Amino acid sequence: MSTYQYYEFQAVDRPLTRQQMDELREYSTRAQITPSSFVNFYDWGDLRGDPERWIEEYFDTFLYLANWGSRWFMLRLPEKLLSQELAASYCAGDSFTCRQSDGNLILSFESLEEDYEWVDGEGWLGSLVPLRSDLMRGDHRALYLGWLLAVQSEEVGRDVLEPAVPPGLGELNASLVRFCDFLRIDSDLIAAAAERSPGKRATALSREEIRAWIAALPVAEKDELLFRLVEGDDPNLAVVLEQRATLELRGGSESDRGARRTVGELVAYTELLTEARVKREAEEYAREQARIEQEEAEQRQEYLESLFGKEEKLWAKIESLVAAKQPKKYDEAVLLLEDLRDLAEMEGDRVAFFQRLSALYRQHTRKTSFVDRLLKAKLLG
Repeated sequence: MSTYQYYEFQAVDRPLTRQQMDELREYSTRAQITPSSFVNFYDWGDLRGDPERWIEEYFDTFLYLANWGSRWFMLRLPEKLLSQELAASYCAGDSFTCRQSDGNLILSFESLEEDYEWVDGEGWLGSLVPLRSDLMRGDHRALYLGWLLAVQSEEVGRDVLEPAVPPGLGELNASLVRFCDFLRIDSDLIAAAAERSPGKRATALSREEIRAWIAALPVAEKDELLFRLVEGDDPNLAVVLEQRATLELRGGSESDRGARRTVGELVAYTELLTEARVKREAEEYAREQARIEQEEAEQRQEYLESLFGKEEKLWAKIESLVAAKQPKKYDEAVLLLEDLRDLAEMEGDRVAFFQRLSALYRQHTRKTSFVDRLLKAKLLG
């Protein structure tokens, strides 16, 4: 059986140089290599390079997917925009780790569930890349979700307290939804955690607040910032300023001061939510099935009513179909017999129907294929 392993790297802040692209080409002759990406998949064999070293030297994001269930996602971002101390407060086990590398912080998320359902790797990383800028702007929901992944993987003790619950956990954006899908984080676990999460809009700065904050900056400082922006020496300057404004205007997160739950409490509440959801879905399914059955019964009755007065024509057609001695004709004859049986029940004349069916059976008793169909349709006692 062949395997499928998909590797994709993207450079976000700065494109690869020609020398870097040539270095990467040494590892693969068929990979798609551009100034901003490296993409390859393997039916046999494996990537010759080391993804962890490549994320240090060349790229800002990385995604790996294998057809036996392994999934891996890494981000590299400037440590000045996300401190290791803050990120480490969410890291747990092997599912979510972080480390420093030459002024950057590398976040690694791994899901190792055994799952042989075929999933194509193309398109995943593009939908996850926005998480990097979200993290740099102070949106820490991906960090908390990484911690939940470790909880789900049973890498965190039940007596351990949860880290700070970030705002907006109950209103995930498209990239975070894809993040949870890719890492297969339990939606009920997320819902349980979101119970203590304040709304995202309550903590975000408005345009008016940002404008007023900028207006209050010293003129000399604003001139320096504009110079740096034009010079383009820092691709993340806008993010740095946004973080600074949020810190000065909002201070610490409200969730930092909230009561923390233990893993055991969180898991217990998740189990309650799961039980309620399963019950709710079963009830909804039962209602839908009942609706479908009612609709089908009404359609069936309407159809049978259209057959009133046509019984003799139907019996004649059945005789003709059985006489043809063809399997498909037998099938059609049996369907018509079922219609006549149900019609007889509606009219309260079952005896007459079964008397006529018995006569038909005696006439064609040697046609075993036809008789087998009658037995399978439970037309014969």
